[in-house]
Amino acid sequence: MAKEKTLFACTACGYETSRWIGRCPGCGAWNTLEETVAAPSAAPAKAAKQRPGTGAVAMLLKEIPEDVTLRISTGISELDRVLGGGIVEGGLMLIGGDPGIGKSTLLLQVCANLCREGKRVLYVSGEESAKQLKLRARRLNIDVPNLYVLAENSLDGVEEKLREIQPDVAVVDSIQTMYRPEMSSAPGSVSQIRESTSLLMRLAKESGTAIFLVGHVTKEGAIAGPRMLEHMVDVVLYFEGDRQQEYRLLRAVKNRFGSVNELGVFQMTEKGMQVVTNPSEQLLSHRAKGASGSVVFCGLEGSRPLLCDVQALTSQSYFGTPRRTVGGADTGRVALLLAVLEKRAGQKTYNQDVYINVAGGLELSEPAADLALCVAVASSLKDETVGADVAVMGEVGLAGEVRAIPQCERRIAECQRLGFTTIMIPKENLRRVTPPEGVKLLGVDTVMQALSVLF
Repeated sequence: MAKEKTLFACTACGYETSRWIGRCPGCGAWNTLEETVAAPSAAPAKAAKQRPGTGAVAMLLKEIPEDVTLRISTGISELDRVLGGGIVEGGLMLIGGDPGIGKSTLLLQVCANLCREGKRVLYVSGEESAKQLKLRARRLNIDVPNLYVLAENSLDGVEEKLREIQPDVAVVDSIQTMYRPEMSSAPGSVSQIRESTSLLMRLAKESGTAIFLVGHVTKEGAIAGPRMLEHMVDVVLYFEGDRQQEYRLLRAVKNRFGSVNELGVFQMTEKGMQVVTNPSEQLLSHRAKGASGSVVFCGLEGSRPLLCDVQALTSQSYFGTPRRTVGGADTGRVALLLAVLEKRAGQKTYNQDVYINVAGGLELSEPAADLALCVAVASSLKDETVGADVAVMGEVGLAGEVRAIPQCERRIAECQRLGFTTIMIPKENLRRVTPPEGVKLLGVDTVMQALSVLF
């Protein structure tokens, strides 16, 4: 029996070589080559490597009809927000997340909502049997007559059913379990994922069926498989959150049909994924009263203003190098702000362990949170509380100056809606904003001025 020939394929670009090397010659990435079984060189019948094209004719741009593509609502407002308004006909969407985060649960609820609207839906399960899917649907109280379920791993069988049923929306759970029978590599390998996604992409564009792909993630948080997988699809969504917590965050990192800055907030319950209609109120509901080191900040996630609790804790360090533990913010940015506090505001942190946390599992990526982080650290250092009705926002520069932030009016309106009567903002924004009734706006130029006003 002839020994199987193996190749090393790059998980980032698909480059293949006969031996392992540390750096991929194709894309330059390090340690991305994985061993796979090569296809046999002698085939019983010579076949084309790729299927023929669609035979489309080149057209002038001005002759292409301007048909407005109607979006299909998923019946879940938060998912529609992240998708940019709903599902686009012929779109190929990839959703990734940790195991048990709720990807399959959410998509099964989407399928049920679409079926209730009269749409034809096909759910392809490569990981669970049809009976297991039935048990999940019963737990979620899903009982719709026009939802097709197919437990299949072979892409040839999936393609046959897609062409036969002609569904409006299809779900493939998951893309790492699908395989092409004519390829000798194992399911989940670089070549199988690439070819399977290519086939589904061609089917989506030809038939107009919108297809959701479920993707596994690696321990680094990236979707398993070749990096080009994210380039082939139209939309890439990531489900974030801890399985031990009830809140789940859905973000779009790529969207050809809408914005990539939107955020959807869900809550895992016994009845499946439930929409959190007022996330600001939910995130602040467990805020500690009268505790130092706690500051409310209003951030923007796409077009949505979102209030969150920024927490800081300082304690004297008994080691030569104090600890800096940060959750929900950039560690380098926090180190910069601590240096500004020490140099420009006279707050001694060189002998203090500093712990930063953003409650609710949010990630603060915008510089408008700088002033809130500085105030939270200073509050813990002084052991003095910030008023329960005070919100703080502003960008901090290296000179200690507080710079203007975008869309300040929307942030103020959200703070006012939740009952905050005192809002600290940059003085530059104060010149361009009309204070709402019942709200006191504090304009500051420097971090030192902000601390002197609050404490």
